[in-house]
Amino acid sequence: MSLIGEIRELENGGARSQTTLAYEVIRSDILKGRHVPEKKLKIQELAEELQVSPGAVREALSRLVPEQLVVSRDQRGFVVAPLSIADLEDLTDLRCEIEAVALRRSVERGDVEWEANILAAEHRLRREPVVVGETQEALNPEWVDRHAAFHYALVSACGSRRLLALHSQLYEQSERYRGLSLHVKAPRDVDDEHHVIAGLALKRDAEGLVRTMVAHLRRTTDLIVSAAAQTKRVA
Repeated sequence: MSLIGEIRELENGGARSQTTLAYEVIRSDILKGRHVPEKKLKIQELAEELQVSPGAVREALSRLVPEQLVVSRDQRGFVVAPLSIADLEDLTDLRCEIEAVALRRSVERGDVEWEANILAAEHRLRREPVVVGETQEALNPEWVDRHAAFHYALVSACGSRRLLALHSQLYEQSERYRGLSLHVKAPRDVDDEHHVIAGLALKRDAEGLVRTMVAHLRRTTDLIVSAAAQTKRVA
């Protein structure tokens, strides 16, 4: 079932408003690349596609502005936020800082269930290929979901709802760039990197975990920057 269909079922039970439906679908489509950077988001077209009111779409787009996924331009409506190397590098710097805080807290506070969740998330992630497609490679949606779950499991014991929310927001914004890394063929064993990270978490080696995670994040950014230089897809 599509995301719209799933939300429609919930909405029929009174659990979702039109604004929430529009917000969740548009947000998902931006993160998955269906709405490309700097695309004009036409309110009437989106309202007809999602079968909601134009007011619901307008409110949903306004909610996406502070998440930096949508930009509101005076007298010109809304557009998908652009991508840039400067933005990616800024995101990566901030992610590294937030990861360090969240990981150290989780190592200190995590219990047996936290450890089990990390093991399970890493195992599920390892079972999925990163890319799919024979003629044209694309990111595997199942891997993308499991990758997010793995990174969340690592910080899930930090004990701060606000810290987790910020971690998720920065992670999702960074994911908009991930597809570019497919354009660079570099020797890298991502499964092994994740395995090492999980092992350091279970050993409660906070400093080693932070150091390895930062290197992991920066390696991805370096590949994306290299890809952007080759493909000219990001300013």
